[in-house]
Amino acid sequence: MKQYIPFLKQDPLVPVIRLQGSIGMGARSLSDQSLAPLIERAFGRGKPAAVALVINSPGGSPVQSSLIGARIRRLADEKKVPVHAFVEDIAASGGYWLATAADQIWVDPSSLIGSIGVIYASFGFPDAMQKVGVERRVHTAGKSKSFADPFKPERPEDVERIHAMLAPLHQNFIAQVKAGRGARLKPDADLFNADIWVGQAGVEVGLADGVGHLVPKMKELFGDKVRLVPYGQRRGLLQRFGFAMADSVMATVEERALWARYGL
Repeated sequence: MKQYIPFLKQDPLVPVIRLQGSIGMGARSLSDQSLAPLIERAFGRGKPAAVALVINSPGGSPVQSSLIGARIRRLADEKKVPVHAFVEDIAASGGYWLATAADQIWVDPSSLIGSIGVIYASFGFPDAMQKVGVERRVHTAGKSKSFADPFKPERPEDVERIHAMLAPLHQNFIAQVKAGRGARLKPDADLFNADIWVGQAGVEVGLADGVGHLVPKMKELFGDKVRLVPYGQRRGLLQRFGFAMADSVMATVEERALWARYGL
């Protein structure tokens, strides 16, 4: 009731935004479009003492990671609200990009963080259709339209183009980490080769600020009367009852593959 009484000193308020899952435009994924209303409400609720991010993500789309992180950082700067990120199982690749939007990053002793790199993965079936007697017919306007065709042998020029695409994405990721972590990064550590660090090891190289959990850390910083208000994505009616469309099933398979890369 105290928060509704004018002129009475309020207990510190910390909205808690849960960022759980892979990052992308799928029905089950984290995207800027789906998270924007939630993030805007969290920063717009009165005058928060801070905003907390609870992150458990193996990564995904670099563009969506950038958009979400930029939105969080913009609102934090505009409203002068500090942001604390708490990593649960993992903040890897795009998940770590989200963490760098925070002013401080806290990990569990067993959290996995890092994987500051970019990956391109596909399959090749150059002999499959020949074995089953299927002729594939492809006509294009533009020599690059059949780039990296999985039914043709891999070509050196295609590999070169893939690396040319990955390089600027990697540099963007590196720039984000340097902007977010600054002088806290250990200068002689090889941080940008997609390695993973566990808990305290990530703190020692500057990818995190310390070992800490949400409730005790927020009480330590803002007092025992701090109010933690959870914000999370709403699931649709069909998802609540365990139903999924075909595209959602495929998205689930892809998401599980992302988690499996880290043994989760």
